[in-house]
Amino acid sequence: MRGMCAGVLFFEAIVLALATPVMIQVEDVPPGVALTWGLGLAGLALVTSGLLRFPWAYGLGWLVQVGAVAMGFVMPIAFFVGGMFAAIWTTAWVLGRRIERDRAANPEFYAR
Repeated sequence: MRGMCAGVLFFEAIVLALATPVMIQVEDVPPGVALTWGLGLAGLALVTSGLLRFPWAYGLGWLVQVGAVAMGFVMPIAFFVGGMFAAIWTTAWVLGRRIERDRAANPEFYAR
């Protein structure tokens, strides 16, 4: 679960960082707001991906997803892009939990 969720957050951080100049140049968002949303969320996503060894860090991952969708109020296309990443994050989280549960129930199968 950790690997899948960390991968989602890593790629999301790249997209969020690249959204910063788009907000400034295309959407005419003030640079301070764009830097806070874009680079702030990108930094939070990167830090969170490294902290996923702790169970509470998944809550931060959900917070990144909420922030990415909420960025749509600043840049409307972010509703779509943030929603896509939230769906990918949810899928990684759900499938990761299933795999971990299966590994715990069948340790002899995975020991091979």
